[in-house]
Amino acid sequence: MRPLPFLLLSAAVLMGVREGWAAAPAGSNAAAAVPVEVPAANPAMFIPQVSLSGRVRLGIDVVEAGNFVTLRGKRIGLLVHGASVDGRGVSTIEVLRHAPGVKLVALYAIEHGLNGILPAEKGDPRDYSDARTGLRVHSLYLGTTVKPTKAQLQGIDALVIDLQDIGVRSYTFAGSMKLAMAGCFENNVEVIVLDRPNPLGGLKVDGPLLDPQLGYTGVSEFPVPYVHGLTIGELAELAKNTPGVLQVPEAVRLRGRLEVVRMVGWKRTMRWPETGLNWVPTSPLIRDFAAIEGYAMTGLGCYLGYFKHGVGDQYPFRGIYNQKVKPEIVERELRALQLPGLRFRWVSVPSAATGKPAIGVYIEITDWDEWQPTELSFYLMKLACKLEPQNPFVYSTATQKIEFLHHMGSTAFFQDLAAHGARVDVEAYLRLWRAQDRAYQEQSTRFWLYR
Repeated sequence: MRPLPFLLLSAAVLMGVREGWAAAPAGSNAAAAVPVEVPAANPAMFIPQVSLSGRVRLGIDVVEAGNFVTLRGKRIGLLVHGASVDGRGVSTIEVLRHAPGVKLVALYAIEHGLNGILPAEKGDPRDYSDARTGLRVHSLYLGTTVKPTKAQLQGIDALVIDLQDIGVRSYTFAGSMKLAMAGCFENNVEVIVLDRPNPLGGLKVDGPLLDPQLGYTGVSEFPVPYVHGLTIGELAELAKNTPGVLQVPEAVRLRGRLEVVRMVGWKRTMRWPETGLNWVPTSPLIRDFAAIEGYAMTGLGCYLGYFKHGVGDQYPFRGIYNQKVKPEIVERELRALQLPGLRFRWVSVPSAATGKPAIGVYIEITDWDEWQPTELSFYLMKLACKLEPQNPFVYSTATQKIEFLHHMGSTAFFQDLAAHGARVDVEAYLRLWRAQDRAYQEQSTRFWLYR
């Protein structure tokens, strides 16, 4: 099934948006407009709630506080990773293993494995039995399947999903949730999503939307801007209530059962440090809030060519360097950009392997409100064309190009980079994307569970 766009994917779509309707993609066999189902408004959902503990109460905390009524009497499968802990830092696996009236019967693992320690693009290659709990672990990443099969879902009444996302489209956990939802809906299994904060808050929206012709892949499972401003629970609502996103027959989508357990005390203005929660690494390089900010800011810009993130074994996604260009030239070029909200400084990390320090440029965010998360990445792409021996967007392999496109989302910008290199007008694209992002954000409020 060809995916239908969620509201906005081009300037033409922007012009065709009506309240409650999304224009069909040009050239598709769809009707001229597709009705978008909107969940019934519930004024109570927007009443600010304050946690008595002074910290945000996660979905798993809310379930615990309610004495597990949501899960009682059900055979539960649990999709989690290493960062799936409650507000006290106790693993969700352990919480549900010992929950009264709850029968935890299976676990499901995705990228980085059940414990979140495997490197990027690695997962458990096959199903196995967990030595600690004795539970069967079903692999949903780079194994036999990425969507749970009927056999993998056998014997459970509901799949509980408790995944900490980082608010960026190409980070695969939200996509894994979506695929799990699709498999459950196809097999009449209830889905219960335990919501967690978007670490970047709920108001930052930035970068290109996903071109519809690229289709959905593990790094691009939602038709949203690169920095999307939604919690993982809100993304689940988007998937359930927007035709085409789940890529299942309409009858399956409509009868699918989804419950999102909302947080208490979270507001859209909150970044992770304001939640009062401790950060647990979601993957080996996303160790702290600085890396989360950096992933949105340099991940795309360090994908093709010789710009790389990290300095030595430190500063993942926050320190950058170019393998073909002297550090002082990189720093000078970055300073010349005069990007709002950013400042650049030298960092040096001793290397035990070479005996020489690794040197790079650290990116500081000096003004959160001025900062546009993805802006630097697109200027890094332009600088790569200017400073490197060859245009990386011309000379990369076909596989590298398509993987980059699936991450980045804009075919037009990629083609412009390949054709014009350092002469590409980055600012023109940024203006276009900002206009589309503003319209997207206005329309996406229908999925907001928090104000």
